[in-house]
Amino acid sequence: MRLVKRLSKIILVIVAFTLLEACTIYIPNPPPELVVEIKPVRSYPYAVWIHGHWKWSRRHHRYVWVQGHWKKASAGRFWVAGYWKKTPHGWVWIKGHWR
Repeated sequence: MRLVKRLSKIILVIVAFTLLEACTIYIPNPPPELVVEIKPVRSYPYAVWIHGHWKWSRRHHRYVWVQGHWKKASAGRFWVAGYWKKTPHGWVWIKGHWR
């Protein structure tokens, strides 16, 4: 029974990763130039500015601007900004993350 549960978990992980890879959206044209944003005053201590970026809208089939915002940072962590990467299949969004 344990072997069946273990194999089920392994298969579930493989399927999940396969589906995540299949969800990658490649955009044929590059995003527009970044919008120049004026940072508002920091809203609270230890806030980190997350720059705005272009996001692909599946609904509208075009890039839409996501405004920058302040986000609370944990001690000793910093924000690695997301970016659009050109690939042989088209442009793909690499998500930002905390490091």
